[in-house]
Amino acid sequence: MAKQREALTKVVAEFLDIPKDLVLDLPKITIIGRNEVYLENHRGIIEYLPHRLRINLSRGFVEIEGRDLEIKALMADEISINGQVNSIKYHD
Repeated sequence: MAKQREALTKVVAEFLDIPKDLVLDLPKITIIGRNEVYLENHRGIIEYLPHRLRINLSRGFVEIEGRDLEIKALMADEISINGQVNSIKYHD
């Protein structure tokens, strides 16, 4: 039933030309070079170390690995991270 609801929501979003990240609660990641990551639609921080960040999403989590990672801004559903980013991985 949940898959049918998600499929229907996706079709309606496409038909009405509404951004899918808003309707389906999908994460939106903006990467600027190798030094800045901006993530929208997160559900909190799982782990925060200078070399690794794990951030909870509505489905799974995202892992950011690098060096000297710092959280520059943290809001209810947005986060800004600075530092040398080596990889970004999605986990379901």
